[in-house]
Amino acid sequence: MSFGLLSLLFTKPIFFFTWMLAVVIGITVHEFCHALAASVQGDQTARNAGRLTLNPLAHLDPLGTVMLLILGFGYGRPVPFNPYNLRNKRFGPALVGLAGPVSNLLMVAIFGILLKVFIPILSQDNLLVIFLIYLIQINVVLLVFNLFPVPPLDGSKVLFAILPASQGGIRLFLEQYGPWVLLGVLLFGGGIFSSIFEFFLDLTYRIIS
Repeated sequence: MSFGLLSLLFTKPIFFFTWMLAVVIGITVHEFCHALAASVQGDQTARNAGRLTLNPLAHLDPLGTVMLLILGFGYGRPVPFNPYNLRNKRFGPALVGLAGPVSNLLMVAIFGILLKVFIPILSQDNLLVIFLIYLIQINVVLLVFNLFPVPPLDGSKVLFAILPASQGGIRLFLEQYGPWVLLGVLLFGGGIFSSIFEFFLDLTYRIIS
C-alpha cells in the first residue's frame, strides 16, 4: 500500500472506487462505535454532535481520508466525548477508545469468514472477492494504526488509563505534542508502519486460509 493505490484511479478505476468504499465503511463503523461506547457509558456529547450515526459524512476527516486513499493508512474525524460524564472516570475513556479498534477486529473476522466462503466459488479477480479483501485490509490498518499510543489516536486513551499518576509528565507531554510526534513518525517512519501493517495482514490471511 502506497501511492500504488492512487495509480489504480488511472489504471483500474473500478478497483480504486471499491477501495474508497471499503475506506468509507471502515471509518464510519469505527467512529460510530466510539460514539456508541460513550453513549452507553452515560455521555451524550457525541449523540448531541450528530456522531451517533452510520452516515459517513459525519465521520470522514478530509486529511485522514486522503491519507487512507493515497498512502494506505489514516484516520476518521475524532468523536467528541466528555470523560467527566462517563460512569467510570478512569477506564471509561479507554473503553471509548478501544471501541473503534474492536469494531475493526470484528469486521476483519466477519469479512474474513465471507472471503473464505466465496473464494472457492468465485475467481480471485471477482469484484466481490476484491471488495472483501479491501475491507479486510482497511480494517486491519485502522485497527493497528489507531492502537498507536499517541494522541489523538485511540491507543493513547488506553495508555493514559493505565499510566500511574507519578508519570503525569508523560501524559502532559503527549497531550501537548502528540500530534507532532505522530506526524514525525509518519514522515520518517512510514516504512516501519508499512512493515507492521504487512505483518498483521499476512497474519490475518494465514488465519483465514
